[in-house]
Amino acid sequence: MAVTLWRARAASSALSNLNNFTNAIRCRFFSSDIANTNPYNPRDNIMNQMMYSDINSQIGSSMPLSSMRIGTIIHNIELNPGQGGKLVRAAGTNAKILKDPTAPYCLIQLPSGVKKLIDSRCRATIGTVSNPSHGDRKLRKAGHSRWLGRRPVVRGVAMNPVDHPHGGGEGKSKSSGKFGKGSRTPWGKPTKGGYKTGPLKRRK
Repeated sequence: MAVTLWRARAASSALSNLNNFTNAIRCRFFSSDIANTNPYNPRDNIMNQMMYSDINSQIGSSMPLSSMRIGTIIHNIELNPGQGGKLVRAAGTNAKILKDPTAPYCLIQLPSGVKKLIDSRCRATIGTVSNPSHGDRKLRKAGHSRWLGRRPVVRGVAMNPVDHPHGGGEGKSKSSGKFGKGSRTPWGKPTKGGYKTGPLKRRK
């Protein structure tokens, strides 16, 4: 009986020593991790909040791109840090972060499908712009367009030769009278065939 009791006490003391040893190791490693982290770093705080919270709870929040996760839907994006939102501001539009924004530049897919590199310090708002059915509304009458500041568009072939290069001719002529010129701008420059109508580039 005494031998059995002595064996039980020895086993319990060995188990308690092992528990104390593992607790000491845990305290040592956790204390080193806490010492290495900076609790006053705002970027780390934001990343921790987004890591443990649902992205839907962050809709409407504005923060730098470097603090967001890959695949986040955003809008109202800055082009330069501190400049203010310039991209993706129309009704019902949004953009998407394609790569993890840890590098100096973040890859973003715009609503047009174009992929653009933007400085990770630029801010953006999480979510989609409201009123997605804005483009589906139909104007009731011609005056409705005038209320919106849109003036009528008149075809060049319906004008006189003095007003447009396409004007004039007998009947519904598709060219500039008897000369047979192709499509032109109101100022006489060709509009087809890859003709450069913009300002001339400076030669290097």
